[in-house]
Amino acid sequence: MPANNPAVAGVPSVRRRLMSMVYELLLGFAVLFLPFLVFEMVVKASHAEVVEHMRQALAFLVLGAYFIHQWTRKGQTLAMQTWRIRVAMADGATVTPRAATVRYLLCWLWVLPAAIVSWAFGLHQWHALIALLVGIVLWSLTAFLDRDRQFLHDRIAGTRLVALAKPARNVKASAA
Repeated sequence: MPANNPAVAGVPSVRRRLMSMVYELLLGFAVLFLPFLVFEMVVKASHAEVVEHMRQALAFLVLGAYFIHQWTRKGQTLAMQTWRIRVAMADGATVTPRAATVRYLLCWLWVLPAAIVSWAFGLHQWHALIALLVGIVLWSLTAFLDRDRQFLHDRIAGTRLVALAKPARNVKASAA
C-alpha cells in the first residue's frame, strides 16, 4: 500500500469490518430481490428439491456477480463505502477479476464450516444459528493471527482491506 496516499488511513478495525458485513447482509437481500422474484414466478414458487438447489445456485451466482463487479470496479460495495473500507491488492492496486473471484469463493468460509457441521449433526433452528455465529466469531479471529490484521481469506487471495480517511469537509458548504 503506498504510504503517501492521503486517502488511506490504515487497516480498518475488526469491529468496523464486522459492522460493514452486517450492513452488507441487508444489501445482499436487496440485490437478490429482483432475481428471486423472477425466479419464483418462473418456477411458480415450487419447493421441489431440485428447485431448492436452483434457488441456492441463483443466490450464489447473483451475489458473486455483485461482489466481483464491485470489488474490481472501485474496490468497494455500498456498505464498504459507508464504513470507508476498500479492498485492494496487497500492493494497493485495483483488485483483478481473478483475485476478486478467489476472494468471493474464500469468503464463503465464513459460513460453510458451520453449514457442514449443522448438516453433519442434524442441527436445526437455534442450534444451527449458534453454529453459524460460532463459525463467524472463529473466522473473524483469524485477523488476530495476521501481522497486518487481515482476514485469512484476504491473505490467501492476495488482497487486503484498507481504511479510508474521512473526506475533507467543504468549508463553504458548511458556512452557508
